Amino acid sequence: MSSATAPVSLPGDPPGGKKAVLVWGIGVAVYFVAVIFRTSLGVAGLDAADRFHVNASALSTFSILQLLVYAGMQIPVGLMVDRLGTKKVLTMGVVLFTIGQLGFALSPTYGMALASRALLGCGDALTFISVLRLGTRWFPARRGPLVAQLAGLVGMAGNLVSTLVLARLLHSVGWTAAFAGSSLCGVVVLVLMTLFLKDHPEGHEPEPVRHTGSGFVRQQIALSWREPGTRLGLWVHFTTQFPAMVFLLLWGLPFLVEAQGLSRATAGELLTLVVLSNMAVGLLYGQIVARHHAARLPLALGTVGATATAWAATLGYPGEHAPMWLLVVLCTVLGACGPASMIGFDFARPANPPERQGTASGITNMGGFVASMTTLLAIGILLDATDQNYRVAFSAVFVLEAVGLWQILRLKSLAVRRERERVVASRVEAVHVPV
Repeated sequence: MSSATAPVSLPGDPPGGKKAVLVWGIGVAVYFVAVIFRTSLGVAGLDAADRFHVNASALSTFSILQLLVYAGMQIPVGLMVDRLGTKKVLTMGVVLFTIGQLGFALSPTYGMALASRALLGCGDALTFISVLRLGTRWFPARRGPLVAQLAGLVGMAGNLVSTLVLARLLHSVGWTAAFAGSSLCGVVVLVLMTLFLKDHPEGHEPEPVRHTGSGFVRQQIALSWREPGTRLGLWVHFTTQFPAMVFLLLWGLPFLVEAQGLSRATAGELLTLVVLSNMAVGLLYGQIVARHHAARLPLALGTVGATATAWAATLGYPGEHAPMWLLVVLCTVLGACGPASMIGFDFARPANPPERQGTASGITNMGGFVASMTTLLAIGILLDATDQNYRVAFSAVFVLEAVGLWQILRLKSLAVRRERERVVASRVEAVHVPV
């Protein structure tokens, strides 16, 4: 690996330490709860279809609307985090996603349930970018890749709670009690955050934002987008995240039960395998990228290739149902999608100065959720159009992967070159700073 692309420790880096872990841990707990609420529909998709008497397209609208709100808010959220700080934005997020989850529990109609999921998506949208910003404020830059992967890992633990705990509650205590009871988690993290969360350590206050108004907003977005590292980060996130997101968020359980003939219990175990694989791969990818920045692109591209291969083998299997060993391989490979998507932030982060970190992260984070939203809609439409032919419907995955792969290959050389030039310039500047 070229030293020019290694993470740099700058003189103004925050020190990290136990207090940083504590404060950051509270922020990550908020994200953990947000993911529980976000993915709760993934284990309740068939129940929701029965409760609200809707078909596949209407069922997919729940997740599509939630992701539409999430993706559409990413740039505004990035600007809010840069302007208002982490604590204020996270507080708004917790309040909104808790009300959304409670509303979903109590909704008697499809329309009210849709509105509740939209509100949940709005609150969810405020969390992850805030947690990323919290990590950059409390930990030195060289820890950035590992801290980001750990945040994603904890988020997947929230998914694990959905598949293991919420699914059992749903079938033991019923829809209303399960979703309303889970909303109490939002109240708990709101109290913890109010008491203990701080935007940054003492002595590391950010420079005040002196510019306001629409001109400043346009400038922040334009400058972030102008950086090829931001655009590459977006397309890495776009191409890697959505196969697992679509599987876990809505269509995995129906695919395994209706297309593969598995019981709900067995399908739930395979969804759990995706989450466990995600957590294991997240730790591995975080360590590799933190030590070898040059491994970012090979890891991302390797994950895309493995995902496409696993889906092609599963959908193209000549029998009526794919064998269990192949489904296990598919779910294990899908577990790498989340960690690979986090690599997108490792391209956007060094491409932008501290005052644009939130905006750049917001742009990057849009990628995977736009892809997920598009694929969720495509699968729902294709299922209705083909009389529930899951092989045809899930072929939409390959189209989105091909688009993203083309963009990654188009941008990679320019982004890496610009990053190397910036790192060299930073080191030269640091050498010439007067003591």
